[in-house]
Amino acid sequence: MGTTPDQVAQWMFSELQRVKYLYQETVVYDIASKFGEEFTYYNDGGNPAIGKKVLTSFKKLTGDSVIWERGERMWRFREKHDEPGRQQY
Repeated sequence: MGTTPDQVAQWMFSELQRVKYLYQETVVYDIASKFGEEFTYYNDGGNPAIGKKVLTSFKKLTGDSVIWERGERMWRFREKHDEPGRQQY
């Protein structure tokens, strides 16, 4: 049996714990090289992106403890000054 989206999401969480910030531009290439291109795609803007199943698993795994910083295009752990919700600007 091959790698699952849950396993890729667990790797993302481990990386976030290790490096504190996950930039989409970097992590999408890491996922493709470590786990296979089936976990990535090109979005409507032509940019490489992480597969939706992986992101769904990552969101379930991290809950409210991780936020997506839209301007920086990265995930990081929630800090006291962050607004409610997953996405920050």
